[in-house]
Amino acid sequence: MHKGLGFLCAFLLFPTTFSFAQNGKVENIGPLVDKSVPDAVRQVLDAKGYHVMLDDGSVACELWLRGTVPAQPKKDVQGALYTRLAESTMVGVLHFPEASTDYRGQPISAGFYSLRYELIPDDGNHLGAAPNRDFLLLIPVASDTDPNAALKFQELVSLSRKATGTKHPGPLNLVQAESGTAAAVSKDDQEHWIFSGGMKLSSGEEMPFALVVKGTAQQ
Repeated sequence: MHKGLGFLCAFLLFPTTFSFAQNGKVENIGPLVDKSVPDAVRQVLDAKGYHVMLDDGSVACELWLRGTVPAQPKKDVQGALYTRLAESTMVGVLHFPEASTDYRGQPISAGFYSLRYELIPDDGNHLGAAPNRDFLLLIPVASDTDPNAALKFQELVSLSRKATGTKHPGPLNLVQAESGTAAAVSKDDQEHWIFSGGMKLSSGEEMPFALVVKGTAQQ
């Protein structure tokens, strides 16, 4: 059982296709070619990325998922939704074109970040931190050069602290996905902007997922 740690846990090409959601817009973009992202990471990413815009026209982020996300057999994990993902799995790369915040409200500088799956510790320190335990941790991508590395919990947290510059890692909350895998962005009643789409798993399935890309936990 993991212990606490206060977890609470691009290069843009011209748009090719568009998908619209309530209050926001997602544009398909080309591959990630920015040289600041390690070659080994760029090589595992899908050739298509997403340019995620809010209702005021501002850009929340750009996102490239892995072409094939490693999957484990489905299992029951108390409080978790995305049990096909093993802890520490890299699922993609996110680009903040401007400074943003994580789910804790901690400032995150503009730049490229790898996204690795992790479960919020199931302990009293994190009770009520989120409706479920699933998060993607932000890691400055220059510090995360091996997409296939299996990281221990403490290693992952330490790497993610580099994104925040604090004693806490930088989490983004994965939430319950609706049916379907079409890319979209919408705002919920808690002022969370949620990107939804599909991950192509190594099992051959496409798994719906939803990620809070802008917005913080309710205090």
